[in-house]
Amino acid sequence: MSKNYKEILPNITTMIFDIDGVLTDGTVTIFPNGELVRKMNIKDGYALKTAVDKGYKIAIISGGNNQSVVSRLQGLGIKDIYLGVHNKVEKLYEYLDMYELKLENVLYMGDDIPDYPVLELVGLPTSPQDAVPEIKKVAKYVSHKNGGEGAVRDVIEQVLKVQQNWQVNFDAKFD
Repeated sequence: MSKNYKEILPNITTMIFDIDGVLTDGTVTIFPNGELVRKMNIKDGYALKTAVDKGYKIAIISGGNNQSVVSRLQGLGIKDIYLGVHNKVEKLYEYLDMYELKLENVLYMGDDIPDYPVLELVGLPTSPQDAVPEIKKVAKYVSHKNGGEGAVRDVIEQVLKVQQNWQVNFDAKFD
């Protein structure tokens, strides 16, 4: 019998995300000069930064070449950003080997067919609400949020809360 996703949350040490359709809403604005612009959710960014600061391994594995989002992700402290990846499973295993990580401790969020092989392998396969049906079927957790609209924040917050790493200091002074 397959574990409920909530039983897996305490074991997650590593979170890997696709970009288009997960960290973005999957739309691309094309400017007259040919520049492609994507929209990212600031709340997803806060959750990513918090996870990095708490010591979780965070990686991006994307088939796209979204160079415009690299500086944003690096600004959040994410060092392991792999773009233009045609074989996500191969890159996943390289990443796991590099840091001596185990599949059962990995959460992966994907939204489309290229993510399917990775989702089948990891401990906690997840997807945004607007993922394609094949992905939602293999996911152990489907966020109530769409890609680029807080789905990443949703899964990160759940992991950190279960592991008591999502504390908010309400006594802090906010400027």
